[in-house]
Amino acid sequence: MDSIESISTDINNIIEKSGLFLKMEEIAALEITDFGLDKFREQGLVIHTYVNTERCCAKELIILPHQTCPEHTHPTAGKVEGKEETFRCRFGRVSIFISGQVTEKLTTSLPKDIENFSVFHEVVLEKGDQLTLSPDSKHWFKAHTDGAVLSEFSTNSNDETDIFTNPKIRRESRLF
Repeated sequence: MDSIESISTDINNIIEKSGLFLKMEEIAALEITDFGLDKFREQGLVIHTYVNTERCCAKELIILPHQTCPEHTHPTAGKVEGKEETFRCRFGRVSIFISGQVTEKLTTSLPKDIENFSVFHEVVLEKGDQLTLSPDSKHWFKAHTDGAVLSEFSTNSNDETDIFTNPKIRRESRLF
């Protein structure tokens, strides 16, 4: 089990290498989640939310080397359309997996618990690349060797309605 200090050091290193500037109070307020799986370095995510209103949301997603954000969907709920989101790679390299033709030659390894993943069309983003996902799009992503920072611009973010393929996931789970 990694110590909080070790994880914090790695997060701060990616923030520094990426050139992302966050105030001390923003760093202290980072959402650091392992999704309730107790394997943060394999499946986890660090999130800084700039704004989340009824109309829009802006976040920075900090992903450690080879770390995966588990497969999920931001679904339509009643009359509220699912989240539309655009990811822009600010640092590193990240593979985003979406519905579509399965990519035969992947640029990264698949997660160990492959039974909890069902979409395998790989889109690789490098610094300056971006991808927009329509509402209700199932997706997951994995950072490459250096980790990654993704900016996310979206419609309202409502974590409580997210649907994860892995039934063991608890989205509200935070490490510290």
